[in-house]
This record gives sequence, structure tokens and C-alpha cells, in this order.
Amino acid sequence: MDRETRMFAESHFRGLRGCLPCRVLPTPDHVDFIEKPDSFSYADFFKGYLLPNVPCVFSSAFTEGWGSRRHWVTPSGKPDFDYLLQNYGDVVVPVANCGVQEYNSNPKEHMPLRDYISYWKEFIQQDYSSSRGCLYLKDWHLCRSPFHADIFRSFSWSVNICGRKKWFFFPPGQEEALRDCYGSLPYDVTASTLLDSRQHCSPPLEVTQEAGEMVFVPSGWHHQVHNLEDTISINHNWVNGCNLANMWHFLQQELRAVQREVSEWRDTMPDWHHHCQVIMKSCSGINFEEFYHFLKVIAERRLLLLATETGPGEREGNKGTGLGPQQAAFDISRIAEVLASVVAHPDFEKLDTSVFSPRPEDLLQQLEELVAATASL
Repeated sequence: MDRETRMFAESHFRGLRGCLPCRVLPTPDHVDFIEKPDSFSYADFFKGYLLPNVPCVFSSAFTEGWGSRRHWVTPSGKPDFDYLLQNYGDVVVPVANCGVQEYNSNPKEHMPLRDYISYWKEFIQQDYSSSRGCLYLKDWHLCRSPFHADIFRSFSWSVNICGRKKWFFFPPGQEEALRDCYGSLPYDVTASTLLDSRQHCSPPLEVTQEAGEMVFVPSGWHHQVHNLEDTISINHNWVNGCNLANMWHFLQQELRAVQREVSEWRDTMPDWHHHCQVIMKSCSGINFEEFYHFLKVIAERRLLLLATETGPGEREGNKGTGLGPQQAAFDISRIAEVLASVVAHPDFEKLDTSVFSPRPEDLLQQLEELVAATASL
């Protein structure tokens, strides 16, 4: 990130203060396709897609040098089962049965990859059917996945190593029109039973992703994916300064949901607030204490980077592929803003933070002082 991009980002967030991170937004009328790597910079991506939080698709030119596109795929563009078996056959992988619904998810089992590939070959030979159902291998999205937004409202990207996918995107807030009378989201957003519900929100953005192409999934966008043929994908989730507030907003929603579920025991359950945090961690994988430690670790890494990146060229903007001091300073300002909200939250105040190192208030003061000092960086 260069200084101009950082100043642009800071101005963007100043304009958002007081707005909910995941407010209802209109659906864009299309998804941009980025054709050429040489004419598209990180600043272009940051300004055009990360900050406004909208999806885009990168052409296969961005991934043509990936080893997985050479080794995992046959010359005809199909999965290379022999290569996968030789290199990963003994790896134990989690597999979900997409034909069975448990609440809004699927039951899972673990098996060696070689057993899954054996199933996959038989599935193809039997005209894409099996008495075992449609099995889904986690991280290599081999079948349709239920309607969802990515974990903790993270960003994600998904690259098709081979095969094709159909994506359905709803921007943040549009999913509320699809909830049932119990507040649950649909398992399959394309089901005919949802036609009436979909009349109350904008039509989804539809994207067909070809082999080698990369889809950028913005924070909080609910989506569903259908495989159009045998497909292997590589996916990655991440959080940075652009969507950190979305993550915090999501965690507050998760805690409120837990508190509503156990509200009848509030006056009779000893240490009710503590138990709500325990339940939240069980359901969501994180609670307020762990979120603080997450912020602390990232803050310490950004502080270290700023302390070590002292070269004059670095001060003008990162020209390489590393994080760079401008990105670090931007992330610190966003962490400080979110941490101030965390420290003031009444449920966080009920935690015993005396054993935290550093204390949340001390870390916040350190970050706020650095934000002021780096304003002219």
C-alpha cells in the first residue's frame, strides 16, 4: 500500500463512522472481470473492491503460474487422480454428505483421500450418482454448498484449479428477506419454495467461474456455489483493516443471539455472562476474550513492522510484495477503532482482564498514540 491509497482509505472510513458495517446495500448490476495482471495493482484492488466491499473475478492469467494448475490437472482439464493419489492419498480429509441436512449443515465423516477418490471415480462412472449420496470434501469444493457468509465475516478468494462453478451472491443485509419464521437462513437459496421470499430482495448476482479464474468474495456477502462439472478449488479467508469492524459487529450479534436463547436463566444461573461467553465460543469458535487476543497479536505484529521498516524508500510506499508500513499503519488505526469499542462494551467489561498482558486499556492507549504519531507517515 502506498501513502495515497492509505489516505484514501482513511477518508473512506471517516465517512462511515456511525454506520453499521453490514448495512443493507443495493445489489450491483454486474461483477467486474479483471483481465490483465500487468494493468491491475494492489491499490486498484484496495480502492475498487476491498473498501467498497464488492465482488470481482480475476482471469486465469493471474494463476497461470500456479503449480497446482500444472500438476493437479490432466491435459484435458480434468482432475489428475493419479497425481493426487500419489502425493496425498494417505491424507485424512473431512467429508460432508450433501444429501443429508442437519439443521443448516451436513453430517461429516473423516476418510483417507484415496477412499474419497475411489468414491469420486465411481460417482463419475455411475453418471454422477451413488447410493452413498453426494459427498463433499472440505476445502476442495466438489459439490454444491449451502447458502452462507464466510466465517467471522472474513474476505475470501476461491480459485478453480479445474472445472467450472456457478455462484449466487447477495450483498450484506439482503439475506434478511430470506429468513424463515424462526430466523434461520435457507439451506438452498435456489429452491422453488423460496421464490416468494426472493421477491422481497434484489435478485442475486450470478457468476460463472471458469478454470483458473479467481473469485473475490467480499465480507458479509451470503453466497451459494454449484459445481457445473468435476472441480477442484483452492480457497483462502482473511481479515484486515477493511473488514475488522464487520467481524466485531458479527461477534456482537452472535453474543446477543446466545443471550436471547438462555435469557430465562439470567437471574438463576450463577455467572450467567461467563456461561454466555462459553456457549458463544462453542457455537462460533471464538468469544470476546479470544477476540481481544486476536487483536493483540495482529497489533503487535504491525507495531513490530513499523519499528523495523525504517528505510527512506519504505516511508514513501511499499514497492515490493510485503505488507509495508502504510498498510501496517492503516491496520493499526482500524484495530484501535475496534478495540475502543471492545473495551467499552458492557459484556467485555464483565471479563477479568487483570491477567491480560498487556491490559486492553494499555494496548489501546499505545495504539492511539501511534495513530497520532503516524498521521503524517
